Amino acid sequence: MSHSAADTEGLVRHLIESLVDSPETVRITAIDGGDTLRFEVELDSEDVGKVIGRGGRIIKAIRTLARAAGSSQGRHVEVDIVG
Repeated sequence: MSHSAADTEGLVRHLIESLVDSPETVRITAIDGGDTLRFEVELDSEDVGKVIGRGGRIIKAIRTLARAAGSSQGRHVEVDIVG
């Protein structure tokens, strides 16, 4: 994983871990697809609602920040909650 991908993953990890009650259960898998960098986030089922937020506002904000961080490196970034 490149330096910029690690920085973006660190940002996503920090944002999500600061929201949840069980930060030790957060697992982030980075999938590098060339121009696209995808982060699959696994977390405790009780914390999913905290990360998604009312009407999806929080996850949308996390995705916006991750995309902005990736775009400075010319990459498209996706963040998905997988469980």
